[in-house]
Formats: sequence, C-alpha cells, structure tokens
Amino acid sequence: MSDRFDYFVLFGEMRTGSNYLEENINRFDGLHCYGEAFNPHFVGHHNTKELFDMTLAAREADPLRLIERMKKNTKGLPGFRFFHDHDPRVLEACLPDPRCAKVILTRNPLESYVSRKIAAETGQWRLTDAKHRRDAKVRFDADEFETLIAELQDFQLVLQHEMQITGQAGFYIAYEDINDLDVLNGLARYLGCEAPLEELSKKLKKQNPGGLDEKVANFDEMQGALARIDTFGLTRTPNFEPRRGGVVPTYLACAVSPILHMPIKGAALGPVEHWMAALDGVEPDALQRGFNQKTLRQWRRQNKGARSFSVVAHPLERAHRVFCNHILRAEGDGAFTKIRRTLREGYKVPLPEGEPGDDYDTASHRAAFLAWLQFLKANLAGQTGVRIDAAWASQSAVLQGFAELGQPDMVIREDQLDLGLAQLLAQCEIEAPSAPLPQEEAGAMLLSEILDDELEQAAMDAYQRDYLAFGFKRLRNS
Repeated sequence: MSDRFDYFVLFGEMRTGSNYLEENINRFDGLHCYGEAFNPHFVGHHNTKELFDMTLAAREADPLRLIERMKKNTKGLPGFRFFHDHDPRVLEACLPDPRCAKVILTRNPLESYVSRKIAAETGQWRLTDAKHRRDAKVRFDADEFETLIAELQDFQLVLQHEMQITGQAGFYIAYEDINDLDVLNGLARYLGCEAPLEELSKKLKKQNPGGLDEKVANFDEMQGALARIDTFGLTRTPNFEPRRGGVVPTYLACAVSPILHMPIKGAALGPVEHWMAALDGVEPDALQRGFNQKTLRQWRRQNKGARSFSVVAHPLERAHRVFCNHILRAEGDGAFTKIRRTLREGYKVPLPEGEPGDDYDTASHRAAFLAWLQFLKANLAGQTGVRIDAAWASQSAVLQGFAELGQPDMVIREDQLDLGLAQLLAQCEIEAPSAPLPQEEAGAMLLSEILDDELEQAAMDAYQRDYLAFGFKRLRNS
C-alpha cells in the first residue's frame, strides 16, 4: 500500500465532518479508518466496546497494542479518528512517529460549537435522510465557547509544534473541502492510494443548513460576546524566546527538610541558599545539589509531602542585578566576557573597558544600564545574535521550562520572601528559623540612585510578559 506510512490518524473534533470524511476514506481501496478508536467511552464507534478482540478495559491497559493489531490485521493502511480529549498516551506515541500519517481536519469553531449544541438538544448526531432532520434553536454561552476555543487552540499548537520539531508535514483539510472529490483523491494519494474515487458518498446529509442567525436564539447577544473574544490574539504579548528546559542540575534541596528550590537566575539566590542551610542548622555546602531527572524523581519519592518553590524578582531590579553582576564587571564569570565585548562593540552599550574606575559615576551607570535594557528588548524579541541567557531570560519562560518536570508548589515574590517562605514551612509543619533572611548584595551602584521614568519604561518594554504575568508595578509608584 504505502511505502511512507504504517498507519494514519485523522485529527478532528466533534461536529467537524469527521464522520463523513471517515466514510469517504473507507471507500478507497486499501484505506480503512476505525472510527474513534481511543475515545475514552467506547472503542471505534458509539456503543462499540470491542475492536480487534480488544475490549475497552484491554485497550485502557495497553492502548498501543490496539494500533499494532490494526496494522497487523488490516489489508492496506489502517487509521483512526482522534480528538483533543482522547487518550493522551496515543498522542505521545503517534505524533513523533514519521511512519504515522497525520490528517488534520478543521472547521470554523463557532459553527462546530453551534452544531454540537443542536445535536445535544435534538439527540440527532447523524442524518441519512433529510426528512428525519430535527430542528432546534440553541443559546450561545460565551464562557463555554471561550473554554472550548482555548482547548482546541492548545491542541492545534501541540500538533503543529511536534510536527515542526520532527520535520513532518500533515495533510490539512477544511470542513468546506470534504465534499470536493479532487481534494479527497489528493488525500488518498497522500496516504499512498493511487486508485481515485469516481464519486463521494451520498449516505450522510448535512444536518443543520442555514445561517447561524437561524440556529442561535440569542444571536445578537452572541455577536456582542464574540466581539469581546480576542480570537486573533490582538492583546497577546508576543513571545520570541526559545522554549527552555527545566535546568534540573540547578535545583537545590535542603539537607534534611523536604524543601526544594527551583531557582530563577537573577532572583535572590544567595539569601535563599543561606535560609535553606539555616533551616537544618548546616552550612550551605551541605545542601543537596547536582540533581538530574533520575535523582530528582528519587528525591521526590523519598520526601513525601515535600514542597518546592521558586522566587521571582521585579523585572527592573533583576535586570539591574544581572547587569551589575555579569555585564558591568570586566572580570569574573568567563561565560559573559565575550558577550560584554559584543555589547560594547556591536550594540554600543557604554561599558568601561576594564573595571569601573573613578570616572564611572552615576550618570555613566545610568547610561550603560539604559542601553542594556534597550539591548534586552531586542534580545528577548529574537532580534540579536547574542544568546538569551538564563540570567536574563523572562521569568515566565523559565517557569514554563520547569513545568516539563513539575511546576513549583509556590512562586514567591522577592519583596515578600519572608512571608512566602513562612507560608511554605507552615504547609510542611516546620518551625521557621528565628534568624532573619540575609539581604541580597547590592550591585555596583544602587538602583535607587539612577531610577527614573525612562528606565522604568525600558524595563517594561523588555519584560512586558513578566509585568503582565506577575502583575508587577512600576517601582516608583509602589
């Protein structure tokens, strides 16, 4: 049959025309689609509890075994329909597999939503004879629709991203195209079937012809609600940062207490480390470090009821701390030496050639820091050739990276560190240490000495995502 594929998946959703598309796929010699094989409530089609001698329970125990049985027992190319709420284990297996053909069926989500509401109201999910069609007017629920839109968009992004990173190309087909014989024959050729159809199935009929104004009882209200839904992400903060990993080796655990710090560079690392050591009466060297994914899992198994946390800093204060500790100094961390030189020569950041001397005054510091913030805006937007280092990556991106291996139980603001850590200990029923938290060392100069509206705005321009995600305010207004 196909020398490219062993099986195919038809990605669709309820009321997108997937039943009709499946019926026509099955008319091709050598193609067979087995319905919603991984629907959590049935196997293949409604009220079907078994497929290839596998019951619902057997499929739940080993879903990939059903795919193997499909491939072994189908003369030709087998496949199945898959929706966003089907078995995620199957998605994890088939998405990266280049031997699995991906067919992606889409439809205007509003039309799908209304059609689904009508079907639920009338109880009619398939129509083979127009004289049996049941009509109904349904009410549009804005909250329900927004939730559905978010779920569908997230699922489509997962499909798109996985195929991008694995170098795959799917066959996209719109609801409006499933009645196009040439498009269906093109789909068959994509799947390896060279024998075209002469005509499409006439068995299934469109259930809800007519405009939305004829199907929705509160049509005017729906129009107003849709005007408030930002379908195209007009208010979304653009993000051009690369996805980040969890950086597990940087995690830090107490010597005895079940506390794990998932650090964000640039945010109060020193004080937290000393606090964790003081918690068990040890020196910082006694803290558990150098985790990998295996040892992290072991630590979590051994520390039932453990709590993890991260600390986020105000973006402007964090940017200033990073600037002072990594950029302003001529010596120190060798990883930043080349970046420092590139900033001076390529981006005209007015850094001193060596260590700051007597001529490096407040005005010089403000000018250099402002240029650094302006560089950060371009760097985080992917407009420079300099890497986006974890020391100044947006804190939102760092936390998203943590999520791959488990998000922190608490995200604590640096300016409320005492309160946040006390609450963390209360959850673990651990008595808080009596000693106050040590303070983070100030940079080469105090931020308060140079702070003004232009610096505030430059930081907001660079770290718009963090300001929005964490609700940070301007320092001068707080």
